[in-house]
Amino acid sequence: MFSTLLCVLCLILTVRPSLSQDDSPLRVPQQISLEKDFDAQRLSVTWQCNLGSVFDIEIYRTEFMDIVFNETVELSGEKSAGECHWNWTSAVPLECTSLSVQIRSRDRLRVSDWSPLQTTEGDDLPDNTGAKVYPVDKVVLAGSSTTFCCILGEGQVLEDIRYMRSIMKEVRLSRRTYAVTQTHQPPSNASGTNVFCRATDASMKTTVQGAVIFVGYPPADEELLCETQDLVSAICQWKEGRYTHLRGKLRRTRYTLNGRTCEVSVKNGRRCLWEQWEGNWTLVAKNPLGKKEIQDSAPLSHRVHPVAPKDLTVLVKNSRNATLQWSWQYPGYKAFPLICQVNVASNGVSVTRNYSGAGLSLVLLEDLWPYETYRVRVRCGAENNFWMWGDWSLESSFRTKMDRPEMPDMWIWMESDNSGQILWKPLSKRESNGDLTGYEITQGSASGDGTQRLDVPVSQLSVPLGLQGNTSEPVVTLLARNSEWTSGTSQLMVPKYWADVDVTGSEIASRDGGFDMSWPASANASRGYVVEWFNTSCGQYCSVDWLKVPDANTSARIESSGLQAGVRYTISVYALSDEAPELFERRHGYLEEMVPAEPVPFLEASQYESTVLLTWQEIPLHSQRGFVRGYNVYLANVTKNTLLAKITDPSVKNCTIKKLDLGTYKFTVRAYTAAGEDGGSTVSIMLEPYTDLLLFEILISLAAMSVFFILVTALCYRKRQWVKKAFYPEIPEPKLPGQWRTSQATLDVKPSPHSMVHIVENPQWDSSKEGLVPVSEEDEDGDDSGSEPTDTDSDEPGLLRYYNQVVGDSGQALRLPIDSSSSSVGSADTDVTYTGIQTSPGPLDAPPQVEALAAGGYRPQGQVVQQQQQQQQVDRSDAEAGAPASASFGGYKPQCTWRPDSPDGNAIDGSVGSPTSVNSSQFLIPDVSSEDPRNTVSSTTWIPSFLSSKP
Repeated sequence: MFSTLLCVLCLILTVRPSLSQDDSPLRVPQQISLEKDFDAQRLSVTWQCNLGSVFDIEIYRTEFMDIVFNETVELSGEKSAGECHWNWTSAVPLECTSLSVQIRSRDRLRVSDWSPLQTTEGDDLPDNTGAKVYPVDKVVLAGSSTTFCCILGEGQVLEDIRYMRSIMKEVRLSRRTYAVTQTHQPPSNASGTNVFCRATDASMKTTVQGAVIFVGYPPADEELLCETQDLVSAICQWKEGRYTHLRGKLRRTRYTLNGRTCEVSVKNGRRCLWEQWEGNWTLVAKNPLGKKEIQDSAPLSHRVHPVAPKDLTVLVKNSRNATLQWSWQYPGYKAFPLICQVNVASNGVSVTRNYSGAGLSLVLLEDLWPYETYRVRVRCGAENNFWMWGDWSLESSFRTKMDRPEMPDMWIWMESDNSGQILWKPLSKRESNGDLTGYEITQGSASGDGTQRLDVPVSQLSVPLGLQGNTSEPVVTLLARNSEWTSGTSQLMVPKYWADVDVTGSEIASRDGGFDMSWPASANASRGYVVEWFNTSCGQYCSVDWLKVPDANTSARIESSGLQAGVRYTISVYALSDEAPELFERRHGYLEEMVPAEPVPFLEASQYESTVLLTWQEIPLHSQRGFVRGYNVYLANVTKNTLLAKITDPSVKNCTIKKLDLGTYKFTVRAYTAAGEDGGSTVSIMLEPYTDLLLFEILISLAAMSVFFILVTALCYRKRQWVKKAFYPEIPEPKLPGQWRTSQATLDVKPSPHSMVHIVENPQWDSSKEGLVPVSEEDEDGDDSGSEPTDTDSDEPGLLRYYNQVVGDSGQALRLPIDSSSSSVGSADTDVTYTGIQTSPGPLDAPPQVEALAAGGYRPQGQVVQQQQQQQQVDRSDAEAGAPASASFGGYKPQCTWRPDSPDGNAIDGSVGSPTSVNSSQFLIPDVSSEDPRNTVSSTTWIPSFLSSKP
């Protein structure tokens, strides 16, 4: 308990003195002074301070008492002899307005009273009536922020403040002062960035006041390098690095090298000259925004940068060699090891060659082109511890001498079996080794017979091939000439002509603007291959190009500026040997396929019933512009084209459309390649009824029948003898005894007197019997001919008269009345009456008054019945009538025998001859017994006889 009280008493005694000390007031800061640094916009505050180190500081804009700064600051190590120092950087230039400062001390919770306000005056005091803009010519870092103020003149009103051309938003600091702030300022140009302040006075007069600010960067120079050219002094150079955008004497970057000023000019660049090599260098670069320090060090032998050689001279020895010589500016180079580059250029081709040696000043130029103009220059460097190449010398020109031209590249292009073109490629200026004067061509045989020599000017690159008819193994040689030399001879045997129709050429595709041609190796290509190509559709005069390939290669890349898109090229590979070139392979290709240039020509449409046949011809080769893969046939409508057929075979140039209705149709045919279709060719057709076809069929039928009849007529004419025998056999003339004239007198054919046929009515006439009764003309009552005398001396056979006789049952012939309008024909003076001639078995349609029956039927080709009995009856009848006997006719028998109808057989059954036609004097039925058996035609043999070749 006692110890506790003792502790409490000690604590009270300890705390009481401190409480008494805290209660004492703090001392107010005294003797406050203000100093301004306008460039840095820094305000320095100094006051008397004894014990405290923590102070509250407030800064006001004096006129409006706007607080600008109010913070508690703790000073440490800034006291000097009881004085405290504190610096404040203002965002606003210190010239813009007056500032007032007050300070108080602070010790934990205790603070002193504020010191009286200490004011620093600005340029906006009433005494300063002029207008101003701040800051002036200030240098600031790019990307920073800067506050500008405009102090108006007395009585003026602000219109605007502009940063370059941008109007800024201002803030009022005092009665006459306004401020603006520009952030992220870009680098200014060499003349700086302008800030303008425009104001008007009471008289509405506008005044402009401005200032310039320079925005840039601190120095950033780098890569200091020091080197020597004369092997004694040093030249130090460096790179500027980032551009500072600061110019002028006060703002530009200043340099010092090893503590001595190094003047840098635009002409000399960033380099400093040093009379003696030191080995270590320090460069300091400084401007208003900062400084940069860089170093370099190296021994002299490691930094040798030779000067350029001078006085170059060239001595030409021959067409391919020359000597180059030069001199040095400094004597130290005579023993210094150097490596030099000699650059030789000609016709855009530059070649650099290296040479080395101590004090090098002479080199030999080899492998030059003859009769070529060269430009040469030299530069050198240290051979040991090479640093860099020196500067190039001035160029020197020279020309080499002439030499033998290169052998021309010749080829023979055949146009036909006996004609062609001798072609060769022009020699370039480098290949000619001089100025060409012309070419010499010889044509002849391998044995030297019939050789022709021809001189060709330089401008000509082809001549026609002149083959003699008797030239075997023709050979062509070619050589080139210049003013001093002749080239080697290019020799080639004339190849055989191969047309496209004789060689199957496959297609070849292009790639990257050319053709990749490959072929299998050939044992006959002892001298290599020739790849030839030309425009397939060029016609007679073609632009032919070729490429010679060594025998070890079996492929070639064909590229030429003359290759055009949409043109078909024929590419051929020939094997070269000691014999004539042999065609090895041929192909066709396009550099780029295009759509055909013109539609299919000659498109026609033909109607066949309900079918339409479209035909066309092939597009000309020069207009195809690609491989024609086929044709598309469209039905052209108003709105669209309907595909009817796709023909994939280009050789097919027709299309059939079937089962079409009557009407008008329009068809379009388009050829297509890999690039697409052509514009198309269109044809229209109207389907009509098939009258034309029917007429055509009728004409064909008539023509066929006409041909048939002509053939039958010709065949019948050819077989006329057979036809005559088969259808019109000759009837032999009767042979009569007596005195017949043998002379062939003119036959006097007299009109035959006609006989009358009398109709006799017989009530007892049997209708089943009827016949013709020939009667003599003398018996006719009222006939004028009966009074004429009979000509017994006439050679003509006697005239026979026939009457329609009705034979009764008694066998007597009934004499019918004779009508004067009817008659039979008499062919002689002898009247013979035939009875018993049978008629057809049918009854006659007689008038109702006549009742008679036919006595018998007429059978001209009937069989002979009872031949002997009938012959006797005929003889008796002839005797009674006074006619010649039957034997007097030489065995002639008529072709019909009449059978007696009466049972007593009294009727006369025969006569001297056969019945005759009423219009002819010839017998109707020849004697069968007297016919020539050769004239008999069998019905089984007439067809083979007709078809035989015999007439």
